[in-house]
Amino acid sequence: MNAKRLAPDVSVVIPVYNSELTIRQVVQSARDVLVQSGRSVEFVLVDDASVDGSWTEVAALAATLENVRALRLRRNYGQHSAILAGVRIARAPVIVTMDDDGQHPSEEIPKLLAALEQGYDVVYGYPKQLPHSFMRNLTSWLTKIVLQKAIGAETARHASAFRAFRTVLREAFEEYRSAYVSIDVLLTWGTQQFTWVEVNHRPRLLGKSNYTFQKLITHGLTMMTGFSTLPLRLSSLMGIAFTLVGFALLVYVLGRYFIQGGAVPGFPFLASAISIFSGAQLFALGILGEYLARVHVRTLGRPSYVIGENVENGTALVSQDGVAADTSAPAGHVR
Repeated sequence: MNAKRLAPDVSVVIPVYNSELTIRQVVQSARDVLVQSGRSVEFVLVDDASVDGSWTEVAALAATLENVRALRLRRNYGQHSAILAGVRIARAPVIVTMDDDGQHPSEEIPKLLAALEQGYDVVYGYPKQLPHSFMRNLTSWLTKIVLQKAIGAETARHASAFRAFRTVLREAFEEYRSAYVSIDVLLTWGTQQFTWVEVNHRPRLLGKSNYTFQKLITHGLTMMTGFSTLPLRLSSLMGIAFTLVGFALLVYVLGRYFIQGGAVPGFPFLASAISIFSGAQLFALGILGEYLARVHVRTLGRPSYVIGENVENGTALVSQDGVAADTSAPAGHVR
């Protein structure tokens, strides 16, 4: 590999999972659009341990096309971890991330880059009409509320996987090592200059989404308890609220006793009060448990990802320990 090769203008990072039938079309389309706009481009295709022939396809692209690099993770780490792996080896000053299923039209990439040139650091491509199911859109909405707290701007509500940002932002999370990854949150560590543009989204070229309901819930919990203290604050507010309710019940019971001369009758009243307060306590304990679980996982030192194979220009770049190495990449970026 020539270490003196001129850096491309744009690095397109695509996490790949079970998309052997679509990834080639996505790469070729994005290449055509960027070349026609006068920009040189490289592709970083990160296979997140696909169970179909995706790795064979992306390795073939890396072997036959110039400026295409294929990484294969040793196990499935998730979309955001795969993107992080690609971001850390990107060579261009600007990075574009997009899905592997063809829903993000390559024709809209220049629109993101044009907005970036206006002085912003991160630009999201937000669909004119949300293409996903109700449950996925609901989960996405909840996670964007958390992201909005981190960014502190309305832009967070328009976050999407179709984004363009300046590569220099990765310096803010260069040392980040955790099994829990959210690219959008990590970007907030480096800037507050976010914006969004409206773009078209297409239906998937083939197949169906790999995001299951369980994965959506897991990602939502990770966003809320891994990168925000909002749930803890909510549990504190809930504790204060139920304390006030308990005090009001005490006043009611004492008032009835002294004014009417009798206690509040009935087991249902007592059982209801106990159930309400017990449920609130268990809910608060559950939130604390989620935070403790994430602290425990982080103390184990689980990596965000481990690269098993790294192919470029038909050459495998793998160190003795099995983690891909690149001598031409910027110093300080761990592979």
